[in-house]
Amino acid sequence: MAELLEAFITLFVIMDPIGNIPLFISLTKGMPAKEVEKNVNSSITVAAVLLFIFLFIGLDMFEIFHINLDSFQIAGGIILLILSIFYVIGNPADLAKMHSADVSVPIGTPLLTGPGVITTTIILVKEYGTLTTFIAAILTLISTWLILFNSAKLYKFLGEHWTNIISRVMGIILAAIAIEFITKGILGIIRPLLG
Repeated sequence: MAELLEAFITLFVIMDPIGNIPLFISLTKGMPAKEVEKNVNSSITVAAVLLFIFLFIGLDMFEIFHINLDSFQIAGGIILLILSIFYVIGNPADLAKMHSADVSVPIGTPLLTGPGVITTTIILVKEYGTLTTFIAAILTLISTWLILFNSAKLYKFLGEHWTNIISRVMGIILAAIAIEFITKGILGIIRPLLG
């Protein structure tokens, strides 16, 4: 249960649906309610398809290309650390400037299932196994769907100020998770060398 909770929190923090609320609202501004709902569903579908592809075949891809998982964990941790810095001091990508009837691609990927989520999913499969990661991914996607579906209400309730604060706090948590990944990867490489 503890592993499931940790996997869920990790994926949820990296997917950062709360931090993506302002961007989602800006991309769907002026759309009818049914069109917004359609975009929520299609965005989650795109995010889920990519997430599950890497969840189920990510490790096999590593074996095919002879990539060491500890090395990938270090590389993934560095990527997550960079993303966390972006969340804390940066701004969401300029995708907010893109207005389209279908926002499933910029929202579904790279914002929800981007490099950080893909990297983390593969690492979580290695750490906790496929089943635990799969359940955590399902819970994360459901939570994200609920947040985006109610994004207008949540944004109105939280306001831009608190939405930005939550996003930056999640960035700090993400930085801590990234350091954990890097540390575990380094230890995984060093331990066999020490005998």
